[in-house]
Amino acid sequence: MLSLQFLLTALVVVIAPGTGVIYTLAIGLGQGRWPSIWASLGCTIGIVPHLIAATLGLAAVLHTSAVLFNVVKFAGVAYLLWLAYHSLRSGGALAVSADRSAESGVRIARRGALINILNPKLSIFFLALLPPFLSGNPATATAEMALMGGVFMLMTFVVFVLYGVFAAAARKWLLGSERVMRWLNRSFAALFVTLAGRLALERA
Repeated sequence: MLSLQFLLTALVVVIAPGTGVIYTLAIGLGQGRWPSIWASLGCTIGIVPHLIAATLGLAAVLHTSAVLFNVVKFAGVAYLLWLAYHSLRSGGALAVSADRSAESGVRIARRGALINILNPKLSIFFLALLPPFLSGNPATATAEMALMGGVFMLMTFVVFVLYGVFAAAARKWLLGSERVMRWLNRSFAALFVTLAGRLALERA
């Protein structure tokens, strides 16, 4: 059964701004409401491999294999730096611009999914987050983790959509100023570089 403690813990984790939130906000500001919903969906889908890894115990393998952990980690670092570059480049994937047309939803979702897939700490995070809330019955442990993971994903999607819709609503107030748009693009680039640096320093 889902406990109130788990729901509150999951909500706090989901609300806390991270790479997925920054990406969703950037898409909402740069392209509007529906693209931000696609971004939310992609970030949510990117959680699936980590939940599966935690449920099957593969996260423990990732945790103990320094080589595997570092391969995934530095792929994630490179991807975040790529996003930073595209925040600054005129016409880039994440550039906030008044004349920007919306991209394909699938493309937006794919980028969002990769953000989470290439973060090896997520698997280890779920391996640490979910077990304390299990009932202790080995026969139902897998089903319980799957249920909690599903609820966590649903909460992630809903909260990210709210972030994205808020950003899209603010879009019309911000895009009238070239100075504000430059500031936003530089801020998003700086955030992605900061997150890449933090990920690079992570250890298994």
